[in-house]
Amino acid sequence: MNFYTLSLFPDLITSALNEGIIKKGINKDLIGINNYDLRTFGVGKHKQLDDTVYGGGPGMILKPEPIFEGVEFIKKHHNINNAPVILMTPQGKVLDQNYAKTFIDYKNIIIISGRYEGVDERVVSNLVTYEISIGNYILSGGEIPTAIFIEVISRMIPEVLGNKESLSEETFNTNQIKYPVYTKPQKFRELEVPNVLLSGNHKKIDKWRSDQSKIKTTSKRPDLI
Repeated sequence: MNFYTLSLFPDLITSALNEGIIKKGINKDLIGINNYDLRTFGVGKHKQLDDTVYGGGPGMILKPEPIFEGVEFIKKHHNINNAPVILMTPQGKVLDQNYAKTFIDYKNIIIISGRYEGVDERVVSNLVTYEISIGNYILSGGEIPTAIFIEVISRMIPEVLGNKESLSEETFNTNQIKYPVYTKPQKFRELEVPNVLLSGNHKKIDKWRSDQSKIKTTSKRPDLI
């Protein structure tokens, strides 16, 4: 799967995805990430990217020209015509694991990172396929949400995690909080690992884990039930 991003601060996206699972996915050619600087497509000699709001209002708005030209350049340069164009914006549908599955079958995805007070509505109405938010809070821009979106989707690609069981047991794939997990030592400061996990009886262990998941979900994330 290939991701193409268009933003004011592409290095934020690069640095956020340059370690761990995603980097391994890139090295295995399972994922491709191409980050483009919106300034490259700025208007005029000064590469203008934003302007004031028609009708008055606070802040600045990202101009339509750089965004349209950036997306058109990406499509032409990489010879892709059917890629969805995603805008990371507070007004979008909130991303969760089920919604993320919408995007797993795409080969190419173009992502625009919003900034300032938003983008010109002509971008939203005529260029964007999906508007996506990562939560109901305020951030300075869409670069970190873009990186989060890419990681969420990438983790669902076969072979990226390397262990299919890891994905199937993750919290938001089961709508339950994951059961408690322990590692060595067996006893730490008088705190011991539950005996059932040491029993070797996998049927009992599975039952204990299932029960604990339900208990944790009820107490910590009842909204998942």
